[in-house]
Amino acid sequence: MRGYDVLGLLFGAEAARAASLLSKPGDSAVIPSWDIQSSTKAGGSLQALSKVGIDTSSWYHIDSSRCTLMGCLVQAGVYNDVDLFHSDNLRSFDASQFHVPWVYRQEFDLDAKPGKHYFLQTNGITSRGDIFINGKEVASNLTQAGAYAGHVYDVSKIVDKNNALVVQVHPTDYNYDFALGFVDWNPYPPDNGTGVWRNIEVKQTGPVALGPLRVTTATNLPADDSTARVTLKSTAKNLETRSVTVVLTGEITSDRGQKFTVKQSVKLDALQSKEVVLSTTLKNPDIWWPKQWGDQPLYTAQVTASVNADESDTINDTFGIRQVTSQVNAHNDTIFYVNGLPFQVLGGGYSADMFLRWDNEKFMKQVQMTLDLGGNTIRLEGKNEHPELYQIADRMGLMVMAGWECCDKWEAWSYNQDLSIDAIWSEEDYGIANASMKHEVTMHQNHPSMLAYLVGSDYWPNDRAAALYTSAIKTADWEIPIIASASKRGYPEILGPSGMKMDGPYDWVPPNYWYDIDPSEDRLGAAFGFGSELGSGVGTPEISSLNKFLTKKDLDDLWQKPNKGLYHMSTNVSSFYDRKIYNDALWARYGAPVSLDDYLIKAQMMDYEATRSQFESVAAFWNKDRPATGLIYWMLNNAWPSLHWNLFDYYLHPAGSYFGAKLGARMEHAAYDYLHKTVYLINHSIDKSGPRAITVDVIDKNGKLLYSTKQTAVTKPNTSRNVLDLSTTPLKSITDVVFLRIVLADNKGNTLSRNAYWLADGVDELDWEDSSWFATPVTKYVNYTALNELQSAKVAVSTHLSKAGQGTVTLENKSNVPAVFVSLNLVDKAGEDVLPVNWSDNYVTLWPHEKLQLTVQGDGAAAVQIRGKNIASAKVSF
Repeated sequence: MRGYDVLGLLFGAEAARAASLLSKPGDSAVIPSWDIQSSTKAGGSLQALSKVGIDTSSWYHIDSSRCTLMGCLVQAGVYNDVDLFHSDNLRSFDASQFHVPWVYRQEFDLDAKPGKHYFLQTNGITSRGDIFINGKEVASNLTQAGAYAGHVYDVSKIVDKNNALVVQVHPTDYNYDFALGFVDWNPYPPDNGTGVWRNIEVKQTGPVALGPLRVTTATNLPADDSTARVTLKSTAKNLETRSVTVVLTGEITSDRGQKFTVKQSVKLDALQSKEVVLSTTLKNPDIWWPKQWGDQPLYTAQVTASVNADESDTINDTFGIRQVTSQVNAHNDTIFYVNGLPFQVLGGGYSADMFLRWDNEKFMKQVQMTLDLGGNTIRLEGKNEHPELYQIADRMGLMVMAGWECCDKWEAWSYNQDLSIDAIWSEEDYGIANASMKHEVTMHQNHPSMLAYLVGSDYWPNDRAAALYTSAIKTADWEIPIIASASKRGYPEILGPSGMKMDGPYDWVPPNYWYDIDPSEDRLGAAFGFGSELGSGVGTPEISSLNKFLTKKDLDDLWQKPNKGLYHMSTNVSSFYDRKIYNDALWARYGAPVSLDDYLIKAQMMDYEATRSQFESVAAFWNKDRPATGLIYWMLNNAWPSLHWNLFDYYLHPAGSYFGAKLGARMEHAAYDYLHKTVYLINHSIDKSGPRAITVDVIDKNGKLLYSTKQTAVTKPNTSRNVLDLSTTPLKSITDVVFLRIVLADNKGNTLSRNAYWLADGVDELDWEDSSWFATPVTKYVNYTALNELQSAKVAVSTHLSKAGQGTVTLENKSNVPAVFVSLNLVDKAGEDVLPVNWSDNYVTLWPHEKLQLTVQGDGAAAVQIRGKNIASAKVSF
């Protein structure tokens, strides 16, 4: 019962409330809103509560089709998430109200008559649900179990003209239920995600019902894109006790309006189900590409079943024509291919909202920010969200790696020694997992943005579970790489090695860490192979964001109590509850902060160099003997306001971690290898080639030129290589802090990337042998404290607003010394951040008398705030 536009259904369901929810066979509608109440206050049995006309005036009225209990209560105004997320307020929340079942209830009308068939479709209820309509049980919590276990129930004999639906949800325990947990990402939500978190739908059909639409495409990319074989599949079920002949009409329509039609007739015996297949060949098909490589044309597929010339059911969905494959190379590392071309994954780990609230607009902004920084993929570890996520990813060209989560019931295997509870899977659990996989396949299958499905995260599924997962995927004809897990701890026989490493780090490591790849067996997360989740643990928000969720005391603790456990870091039993590793490095490398502002600018410099080096190293080593095949930065975003693990903060404000990653992931780029003092020429495109000019300058902290050279190198698509050795330049014997600038330009002189580093004597020295699963200790830090004694620089700022929300900011260093780490923040008339915002570059270091023009886009811009390591803070109006 999939294959519809969810966005349109929501609006259609809302309009239908005044009359019949459905009007004709093939219609589907979402239950548009709910009344909810605790079972201790609802009164009456579920049979009684599911009778039409029950008084729910004292219940909470929720104008949403889906929400967890906390999400519902926030939406109803009972709680305020701004207050809940402020400081440690959530710590004192009374969660005992969620230790009992709660009831979701709604009434709806149907034009129910003999010969009409109706189905109730669930898509996810956490952790379990009892479902009643009109006083009769539809499903018990033994059947409706598991957050992802969607089911279709035939309710034709239960529904009437006026109907009442009741869903009783049961409390969730992450250790014993198949739910959506957050592990150590953030505090657990008080309700543990309990509720009708995904839509429930009602569908009407005639005598024949169609199952989910499955679309398969066959091409010979990249060698031949002249044809594509497109096949539409479904299961047709005769709901009558007599045989029928059903006429199936398949239509495929392109974005450009081209239409292809194929028909066939099928005879179905009484109550028979039969697989139906409609195929056609498209000439010169429109090929779907990831955003950085091309366009995202989509097709619409529709199959209509008619009996005696009357429409009985209709299913439809969008799809794209593309190929995704993977292989495990000779080094036991996974490499992906998109449309036959090697695809280096650059992305981050996505988090759902803490209360599992879905926001189309916010997710589109998150995708745009991800694409803007050069990311091409997100990984969903057990946060598979809603159909809209994949619809948006399809339209915007972002690849998605979905899959199950770690560290709870999903990985309760006998060989998982990391779980502290005994929750080994029972017979019922295998049934829930099987239903979950089957449902997710129907939701994911037709989306060209899907890159892979990980059936395990930290641990691999046992052979029985792996067989269930694989069977569900292959039976549905889903052509997708199935990855055993995100680590190399083991694998089920049916799938083979995962080819992905999960060796950390998750906390701070220095820039040279990523370049130190030999010997690889000891170098953990360094830039080789496929890193499924790793990063330097950075993502410090700027002060405007910090002020939204921290008190003055919390802010003071950041720099006055560097080893203190912090509620907005992680759970209090986590290895990441404090910023000790990070702060030890900051204090040693940049010097003890003297104020909050001083701490934050040093933190942003730490974050910037951390993410830049990580993304640059992976890009640089794409064509090594043992290539870096993929990077999932841990993490992309946060479930709530957090002090680490993000590339942009909860409020979508980009800071040092974002712009470091953006520079490191540019389409064409020249990057510096900290360890070997070499420069790599990087090209992520599949169509750009030719001569490139690389200009290198080194100056000291007083602006004196120490070295300059300009070299020409030829770039080739989808490659990287070492093109310049700087080990014999003044970088060989640095006695103080120096600045390195690398500018890459095409043969017409257009700047493709501009990159400035601050460097000191040597590199941070690592103790690889004493590495833990989350960090590698540093035995000697580099010394950047000379940055605290820089001469002041004066930067002139001019602005121009060309269109609504689009402008330019020109920076000109009027001094003889560099202007270091100059950051820009766009604000509105009230002085509040303009978000989201898109800067061409930010946190820039200007050479003496250098002029640099940046572009910016953001609605409501009135002024730019400017600050830097050695410039006076200022605010300049547009």
